Amino acid sequence: MTKLLLSLHVLAAIVAVGPVTVAASMFPPAVRRAAPADGADPGPRAAGTVELLHRICRVYAGLGVLVPVLGLATGLAMGVLGDAWLVASVFLTAVAAGTLIALVLPRQDELVAQVTGRRPVDHRSTVQLAMFTGVFNLLWATVTVLMIVRPGSTTGA
Repeated sequence: MTKLLLSLHVLAAIVAVGPVTVAASMFPPAVRRAAPADGADPGPRAAGTVELLHRICRVYAGLGVLVPVLGLATGLAMGVLGDAWLVASVFLTAVAAGTLIALVLPRQDELVAQVTGRRPVDHRSTVQLAMFTGVFNLLWATVTVLMIVRPGSTTGA
């Protein structure tokens, strides 16, 4: 059962978190292309690209709930819920989720509204969003490393 849970946990992380990290990273440059500072015509598909990237982030963020649920079930089955590497991973996962929910997605909402409404977009807002997205991605990268290295773990690897 442990192997099945671990497999599902890893698959959920790849399928759910991967698209969010990529789409969220692509979002700020897509906004800059869709709302150029020089006032040039961005092209007919630019706003659609921004909307699609935001939709990917929202949908896969929802699916991402499976990752910690399956992770906790796996940790319980392995008997490692009290291990420091897992506690740190759970904490960092919560911080990553909070960053996505409180800082990334709302700013994406605002920028989508500006782009689709053909309103000017402040370059600083895309830079700030890129920073928050980078923090989100760095948190997930750290969790991934903790899951692989498992410092202090007595369960193998």
